Amino acid sequence: MPHQFGHVSGVKPGDTFPNRKALAAAGVHPPLQAGISGNAAEGADSIVVSGGYEDDEDLGDVIVYTGQGGQDPVTRKQVNDQELTRGNLALARSRSLGRPVRVTRGANHASPYSPRTGFRYDGLFRVEDAWTESGKSGYLVWRFRLMKLEELSDASHGSRKPAGRMNASVSRIIRDTEVSQRVKQIHDYRCQICGQRIETPDGPYAEGAHIRPLGRPHDGPDSLDNILCLCPNHHVMFDHGAFTIADDLTLVGIDGSLRVHKLHRISADSIRYHREHYGPG
Repeated sequence: MPHQFGHVSGVKPGDTFPNRKALAAAGVHPPLQAGISGNAAEGADSIVVSGGYEDDEDLGDVIVYTGQGGQDPVTRKQVNDQELTRGNLALARSRSLGRPVRVTRGANHASPYSPRTGFRYDGLFRVEDAWTESGKSGYLVWRFRLMKLEELSDASHGSRKPAGRMNASVSRIIRDTEVSQRVKQIHDYRCQICGQRIETPDGPYAEGAHIRPLGRPHDGPDSLDNILCLCPNHHVMFDHGAFTIADDLTLVGIDGSLRVHKLHRISADSIRYHREHYGPG
């Protein structure tokens, strides 16, 4: 059965369900046990936040969701590292495709945003980020940062594909601060990976890429030493972990070395953080 992305016909944010069976019958979240619905080819269409993993963080409009796998089926304790397979790969694919993910909250999660009983459908979120880190039990877990999307008109409910406006709203946000502009100027708008300078009718174009991401839970600084000047291709590759940077500034995952400039010092702590959380396995 093909997965349905976006809202489900007849269901609106705030609707509640007594159990997983009712949630599945409504088409909101088809699996009766798994917290992630989807596949590696199409992405994830739905998740349930219900306290199944100790590393989950629910911040309201932002959810830091723990991937699946590595748990003992009896004790529900984390006993192994998680891998980028099954639902984890589906969520990572949703990030690349820009597809919305339905989010349902369950009463079992100790969060002020959880319902008191049963399950509550809370609308559409986008997958902003995906990385690995050592969880509370000491095992490697996949983590996904999801951000709530603004609601569209009722005409979009029940659509099998995300609306055009939805695709635009989930695109990667490029923060263009004064610090980012300074980095681009230092490098003459040339990518620090390939050296390419993109010329457009209104001037050269490059992107400022934060090495350690901004915002929770990464809390990277918007500072000169935490930003790279990259072309769009290498920015996407860097953000998605296709390559990272060694301490000696050689590239890990692709050939080459980071192009440097005497006016632009790179933070060793930031590149180490990126390598540990996003480095190719």
